Amino acid sequence: MEFSVLDQVPLSRGDSPEEALEKSIELVKWTEQLGYKRYFVAEHHHTRGLISNSPDIMMTRLLSVTGSIVVGSGGILLPQYSPYNIAERIQLIEAMFPGRVNLGVGNSPGGTELTRLALTDGADSKHSDYTRMLTDLIGFMHNSLPKDHRFRSVKAGPRISHQPPVYTLGLTVNGARRAAKLGIGFVFGAFINPKHVDEALTTYYDEFQPSAVLQKPHAIICLFIICCETRAEAEQHAKILDHWLLNVTLGRDTTVPTSAEVAEKIYSEKERAIIHANRRRCIIGNTVDVKGALRQLPRADEIMVICNIHDFEAKKKIYKLIKEL
Repeated sequence: MEFSVLDQVPLSRGDSPEEALEKSIELVKWTEQLGYKRYFVAEHHHTRGLISNSPDIMMTRLLSVTGSIVVGSGGILLPQYSPYNIAERIQLIEAMFPGRVNLGVGNSPGGTELTRLALTDGADSKHSDYTRMLTDLIGFMHNSLPKDHRFRSVKAGPRISHQPPVYTLGLTVNGARRAAKLGIGFVFGAFINPKHVDEALTTYYDEFQPSAVLQKPHAIICLFIICCETRAEAEQHAKILDHWLLNVTLGRDTTVPTSAEVAEKIYSEKERAIIHANRRRCIIGNTVDVKGALRQLPRADEIMVICNIHDFEAKKKIYKLIKEL
């Protein structure tokens, strides 16, 4: 199995934002050493517990301390910006670190409607324009905008000869179909909702059309994984993830809690139901359990691992055990 990493740059209770960023720098170095293929950084806004609000800035920092691992955005929220702006930003990074850059984009509003308005300085939502914006983005990157496009004469710089692969993040069959039609990579966010993963990936592979971006389909499944030497240890860390996901689901504090906080928590019936439902977004267990669960996933080229737990050394060990599966 090919493995990669999704890093939301989570803030653990007791850490400062600066310490959270240092842990991400350490994690990208560690996972590169272990042989992970790529490392994506997320974009989140108006949340205390997820530090990565500017993936392109994070990417340049992580690329500067590594030498082989591919670093990408997972993903830049395209509707909040302009295709031209994103094309230039990613091409500049590619020019600095040729061959080690991926561009992942998504169609999320970035938070609440008020947050979206703050990001766009009050502009109307472009959520429904995502396919058009994605097409324009590729057109700017590959200098392939149609002759009648109003921005045909506007060129994205720097004018490099090599363009990074483009991925779209999705949760639906429609998202998979969009990726297939455009001939770009597809990341299914099973860590958000795994409901349509089988049908979406089948659709992507069946309908993929080669393009200037990718000649062959490339699909990634991203989900939470906690892999430990024993089930008991895995469950101990999983309780922290349970609590954190509960808070995310209910719009509460998104700081990763300590084991002491979780141990004292008494959950309501509603909260227990949410925790139970959220477990569908995760694979948790010992190495045998995790390997077996991964084999039950639908066809994909790669598994992208996200692991938001409090104990950083345990987190590093989890990534090591996963890579050794």
